[in-house]
Amino acid sequence: MRIRRRDFLKASVAATLTAGLPRLARGADTASVYDLERFGNARILHITDTHAQLRPVLFREPSVNIGVGAMAGQPPHLVGKAFLDRFGIRPDSADAYAFTCVEFEKAAARFGRLGGFAHLKTLIDKLRADVGERRTLLLDGGDLWQGTGLANAMKGADMVEAANLLGIEAMTGHWEFTYGEEVLRDNLARFKGEFLAQNVFLTEEAAFNDAKAFDPASGRVFKPSIVKEIGGHRVAIIGQAFPYVPIAHPKRFTPDWTFGIRDEELQKLVDGHRNNDKVDAVILLSHNGMDVDLKLASRVTGIDIILGGHTHDAIPLPITVTNAGGVTLVTNAGSNGKFIGVLDLDLAKGRVANVRYRLLPVFAELLKPEPAMQTLIDKMRQPYVDDWDDKLAAADRLLYRRGNFSGTVDQLICDALLSELDAEIALSPGFRWGLTTLAGQPVTMEDVLSETAITYPQTYVATMTGGQIRDVLEDVCDNLFNADPYYQQGGDMVRVGGLAYTCTPGESVGKRISELKLSNGKHLEAGKSYKVAGWASVNQQSGAPVWDVVAKHLRAGRPPNRDAPGVTLKGVDDNPGITRLG
Repeated sequence: MRIRRRDFLKASVAATLTAGLPRLARGADTASVYDLERFGNARILHITDTHAQLRPVLFREPSVNIGVGAMAGQPPHLVGKAFLDRFGIRPDSADAYAFTCVEFEKAAARFGRLGGFAHLKTLIDKLRADVGERRTLLLDGGDLWQGTGLANAMKGADMVEAANLLGIEAMTGHWEFTYGEEVLRDNLARFKGEFLAQNVFLTEEAAFNDAKAFDPASGRVFKPSIVKEIGGHRVAIIGQAFPYVPIAHPKRFTPDWTFGIRDEELQKLVDGHRNNDKVDAVILLSHNGMDVDLKLASRVTGIDIILGGHTHDAIPLPITVTNAGGVTLVTNAGSNGKFIGVLDLDLAKGRVANVRYRLLPVFAELLKPEPAMQTLIDKMRQPYVDDWDDKLAAADRLLYRRGNFSGTVDQLICDALLSELDAEIALSPGFRWGLTTLAGQPVTMEDVLSETAITYPQTYVATMTGGQIRDVLEDVCDNLFNADPYYQQGGDMVRVGGLAYTCTPGESVGKRISELKLSNGKHLEAGKSYKVAGWASVNQQSGAPVWDVVAKHLRAGRPPNRDAPGVTLKGVDDNPGITRLG
């Protein structure tokens, strides 16, 4: 049994009534903000997409997150005032600052940084102690090992140590795979928790050659799930790794493995836990992205809650999806260590009787850093601080990344590519990780690495025709705005420099991009060749790492390009996924 429709009427009311978010003010009592009313008999804590941010961060949530088709105007595709209205959040509150872009710079000065593993450790220890150690479970949804210069230099080993000290008991993966199999397995050998991925299998050739696998008979590379006893009840945790690793990243990192959503295998696994293991709840620890999870929840029965990640959406309350077996709650817990999801369950025999969920912003100023974690962080950073702390420049404006089409960080990267590589057009990937720097604040090498630190950072210069450039934009746009979530891979639109275009998100494939013009006002010609610079290619390149190119550009002190990104949007005037706030 599981959450049934009639049971969920009570559950959803409980979730709504207890989802009040902390109203932060300087000097507020920490206990009053993070004291949660005790409920149920099991507490599951969830973090995801921390992207190796060991220290507290500033991170501006998007002002553009457009939904199309059935997802238009639905969470997570709400921003600014529409988001505040949907979740009943006061515009001038700490919650508004944590969850939206509304008056970000003003709010940042008032409420400060969020996250940081030493602060997370303090909060997690409290949330566990409040209900008892045997009644809690801490899960990580992936993208734990990548996103900083430190993680890149240590190949994720720093985050394994931090995860062990934090007490993460199970995780799944995405960017973790880009370190390659050898590093991945070495890190997992030192990880004290479980790495779960039901949707990663050996290729036929790898299976024929007896490549290493958790279950050689089925070809599953990793353990798919675990059953944990929490509060005297049995809970199944199933891992769902990012389904598109070999497509979104160089295939050479995972040549022996195939990925995918794999609904059918997931359904069999859920049914086995229900029928054979007699569990009282089934939870999917997912790195699919929220739109994909919402569709999956409508197709796979028997899952009570999906703890989601990948798309970096911070959603205060679960979204309810009805399917043939009942309902499934779908959550997504933000990014960069800004939030922790607290799922309190009232478990009965064979079912979830009731549930309460909160997505708590982790306000660093309200939480004392836990000493052991802080000592570990300082020790791991120490060898690199001297090289990375030098000021390269001062931020001439708010530098941020997140948004469907543009971010000032990506404008800066494109400017550097154009200038340093003497190109006509620059292309930069629409990654959703990367921090925010306030205007006037110093920009250091560590900051640059927080926007660029990946295992394939090489820049390139290529000759491309106007037709090929348009095809690239159309392909990425279809990934972002395909009405079928199963054809979306997450991430945002490729950023461009030296080029302007019009995008109509609601159009069909191949018809979204039009009116392409160079910065000199001339139309991009389909048959003409252009000099294009970029980085993070899935094909092996040999150019300088992008962080060195950006650092050189900043050190040169060239006048900043303050031109607005050249993207004109059509057909989205009333879409609540776009706002001019912030």
